[in-house]
Amino acid sequence: MTYLTMILSERLGLLLVLAFVLTRIPGFRSLLDREYSKKMTLVHICMFGLFGVAGTMTGVVLEDGVIAERFFAWSADDNQLVVSSSLVAIVIAGLLGGPVVGLGAGVIAGAHLFYMGGIGFIANSLVNPVTGFLAGWTARFFSNERVISPLKALFIGVFPPILQMHMLLIAEPGSSAIVSMVNTVGLPLVLSNSIAIAIFTAMIGIALREQENEAALAAEKAFTIAEEALPFLKRDSTREMAEGIARLLYDRLELAAVSVTDEQEILAHIGMGDDHHQPADPIITPMSHEAISTGQMQVAYSRSEIQCPDAKCPFESVIIIPIIDTGESAGLIKFYFRKAQHIRPVEIMLAQGLGQLISNQLHTIASDKLKTHIRDAELRNLQAQINPHFLFNTLHMIAALFRKDPEKARKITVSLAHFMRFNISLVASSLVHLEKEIQHVEAYMTIIQTRFANRLRIYFNKVDGGAHAHIPPSTIQPLVENSIQHGLQHVTEGGEVHVEMERITSGIRITVRDNGVGFDEQLLTSDGMVQVGEHQQSGAGISNVNQRLISLLGASARLHIRNLPDRGSEVAFTIPHIHMEKTKGGSSYEADSRDDSGR
Repeated sequence: MTYLTMILSERLGLLLVLAFVLTRIPGFRSLLDREYSKKMTLVHICMFGLFGVAGTMTGVVLEDGVIAERFFAWSADDNQLVVSSSLVAIVIAGLLGGPVVGLGAGVIAGAHLFYMGGIGFIANSLVNPVTGFLAGWTARFFSNERVISPLKALFIGVFPPILQMHMLLIAEPGSSAIVSMVNTVGLPLVLSNSIAIAIFTAMIGIALREQENEAALAAEKAFTIAEEALPFLKRDSTREMAEGIARLLYDRLELAAVSVTDEQEILAHIGMGDDHHQPADPIITPMSHEAISTGQMQVAYSRSEIQCPDAKCPFESVIIIPIIDTGESAGLIKFYFRKAQHIRPVEIMLAQGLGQLISNQLHTIASDKLKTHIRDAELRNLQAQINPHFLFNTLHMIAALFRKDPEKARKITVSLAHFMRFNISLVASSLVHLEKEIQHVEAYMTIIQTRFANRLRIYFNKVDGGAHAHIPPSTIQPLVENSIQHGLQHVTEGGEVHVEMERITSGIRITVRDNGVGFDEQLLTSDGMVQVGEHQQSGAGISNVNQRLISLLGASARLHIRNLPDRGSEVAFTIPHIHMEKTKGGSSYEADSRDDSGR
């Protein structure tokens, strides 16, 4: 009995080797994921049926309680019993594939046993489909587990050999020979089959964890790289973006080289082969054009597939990842490898994930930019609307001045023209030079100072050397207007508005201060902003200015509002240092700068 147990265990070792290979078949995963289809069910029935046939052929043939055939069992005489390990495969088929797969595989293995003949061949033939069907039904109790635990498999594996022994005794009633053989093979079969089933399920579990761990590592790395790539993707310069992405991928993935291209040429190449893979070189390989035209990832495993014109090109393989932006291929990322063997499934998985993530990020960035531009255009349109009362009052004042002081009337007319032209140009520019903004404020101040000469004084302290700093147009004037119309609304004399600019470490700080009534303390928030109510025009105007500052200059440019200890209020913001460095190259940001004659 001990010898027979050893022989059966040895043969089962061969089956386990086949099982290990089985776990590496891609289609095997569909069983673990419970993804059944008619085609895959048929494939799995055949696969496990053949696995059962192999279990029978690697079994032993007994004659009078002695092993008659040690090697492979091809057939059995009428006085011989085939001791098969086919039940191991059939039980696994039922546990993983359910009753249909278990029954189908059992039919194949049983038909083979029927063909071999020998003592109890009918019982041996029937026990396989019956076991497969019962194992399939048993698996329903463990449907929440992707792979049944080895301990449970060990327990379940005890019953099929016992069922087989009972069916042999039922098929050959009163036969002393069959009783003797059952006594001989019963315990070895129970031990070997149950242990083999437990080991098989353990192997599946290990293989599955390996694949899931690799997938998890690839996904984690892809997410990390995609997050680190975000600052580069936001850059306006495509070459700077490509250089940053290529450097990041090269450092993180330990590749032979990385290239980033647009639809036509190489934008950046980092790593080996930079003597002939150079920026500005056109894309010439057919696989690259295929990736751009189809939007599908391409993988080359040989030099002939890469088709690099340089005979000394060090690369044997490449993964070409298309980057999709707004539904079309915007460029390629290429992972170069020195050997074809360096491309593993995890590299392909990582490349697919990265391509999808970067494409999604580009789409998100484009959507955010579009929303920002739309919102900015809306705010600029609102800001460009001239208060009709301001316009009519100014025109009346000019008409009156023409009789008393024609020179001042001419000056106010010029200021009004400048003020209106600047407001009209708001819709065309997101940013203007601070110099233009100062001229706009001075035009407004000239008009207001003349109109309210007896009520208030406006003091303007400009900064030196900040003319080329960038600022959203009509940012300061609404703050001055808010001080006059709301802070100093009920002041009949002695009103003061101070507009001050000063250089600080982080940029240029601009402050508008008045000695009016200040803001309602209940409307001021803890972070220095004012709440916008339904009937609070001042809050709405300041809120619009604040939104434009944040969207165009960043969060550090937001307004800071506070009431002064004695009287009045102060509204301040800072033009960040980075927007002071865009100097002479920013002519496209400038508002209309024509003179008063319209030239």
